[in-house]
Amino acid sequence: MRSLSTTRGSDRGGVRGRLQGSGTMLLLCLLASVLSTHGCPDRCLCASQTVKCQNQDLDAVPHPIPNNTRFLFLSGNNISRVGEASFPDRLEFLTDLYLGGNGMERVDDMAFGNLPNLTLLDLSNNRIQDFSDRAFPPDSRLQLLNLSGSIRNHSSADSVLDFLQNSDFPQLSALDLSQNDLVVLPRGIFGGLPNLSALSLRNSSLVAVQNGTLAAPPLRELDLRDNGLRGLPAAALAELGLKPGLRVRLLGNPWRCDCLLDDMLAWLRNSSQAADAAGLTCSGPEALRGRPLLRLEPSRLKCSGSMEGVLETSYVFLGLVLALIGVIFLLVLYLNRKGIKKWMYNIRDACRDHMEGYHYRYEINSDPRLANLSINSDPLPHVPHKHPAAGMPTVFSLSHRMDGESWRRGSFGRAGPMRCVQFSIFFPRRVNGRRALKRIAFPSDSVSLPLQFATLDM
Repeated sequence: MRSLSTTRGSDRGGVRGRLQGSGTMLLLCLLASVLSTHGCPDRCLCASQTVKCQNQDLDAVPHPIPNNTRFLFLSGNNISRVGEASFPDRLEFLTDLYLGGNGMERVDDMAFGNLPNLTLLDLSNNRIQDFSDRAFPPDSRLQLLNLSGSIRNHSSADSVLDFLQNSDFPQLSALDLSQNDLVVLPRGIFGGLPNLSALSLRNSSLVAVQNGTLAAPPLRELDLRDNGLRGLPAAALAELGLKPGLRVRLLGNPWRCDCLLDDMLAWLRNSSQAADAAGLTCSGPEALRGRPLLRLEPSRLKCSGSMEGVLETSYVFLGLVLALIGVIFLLVLYLNRKGIKKWMYNIRDACRDHMEGYHYRYEINSDPRLANLSINSDPLPHVPHKHPAAGMPTVFSLSHRMDGESWRRGSFGRAGPMRCVQFSIFFPRRVNGRRALKRIAFPSDSVSLPLQFATLDM
């Protein structure tokens, strides 16, 4: 009987020991839970390894953050900058961090250096202007990066693209660059992302895909919808062809259906990579607008129409320029009509005087009796006058050259008796700043014969 009671007592003691041990473990777990949730930041909710501080008008990352936090929501605040001081404590368990909609402008060096196990980072809907390529630790385990709607201009685009090109994310598999102002992606931008399988470039203002941009990553999903692409070059299509499991989405682009679309049209017909190929339509030229690409005939893809349009535009522009020049010319003529009229009269008088000079010289040269008179002599020789009855010609001309031009001419004319002899002198003068000839006629009674011609100083 004693042995039985002793056995029962020992069994009861073992049960009590086990109960006390389990109670101690439960107490330790509750204490650890209380300690882990202790110090939840102000204006935040902390529960089950999740901290929510959304839309609280915070201008910095709140402190302290529980060490066991796995999901941290900080979206919808005014956190314009994150740096090394934003996460001073090492958070080993943090995997998902949401910082979208904060108007963030800068991401400094080692901003996420104390988050070694971060796998998801949401930076969407910010205004990032500077992104340091040393913001993450060297052994980053980031797998998903969302930069949607965070690149608003070209300068910030260069900074973010340089960050992507110079950083090393060996485990990054999904990258969202949609709703940004990228225009053109540089070559080799995804060279440091060897495991990138999903890339979203939807509505990113892309106008072209350069050669070598999509060569490196082993993409499985590529979203190019709602951009400004008019066609895909042959080199880019060849790069896509090297990824047999790739699915590409191309809706919402203004495809230009001309001769440059031949390669893309052949790719659409011979490959199953374009998931929405049946919905792609032409945006130009006008004759093919709205026509499905898969229903186009290669003979309809011509470039002559666009060249004719360019030539037609050039001709119209040239005609407008010539018309403008003509109007300006006529306006100048109208404004200077008086001066032009005076100028034309001067030219007419000069031409007439020049022809008269030739006429006078011809008269002298044609008469052998006046051959001894030199046209270019200075001073003019004495010409004796004889009575008409002696055979002297009643009409003759003399010319004197002064300063390279004939300015003085003397002429005797007879219309009857000797008293009708008339003498005229032409000499230069200036009228309104222009050279002209003035004629002075002497009556017959003022001329005595014989008449001596002498050089007159003008």
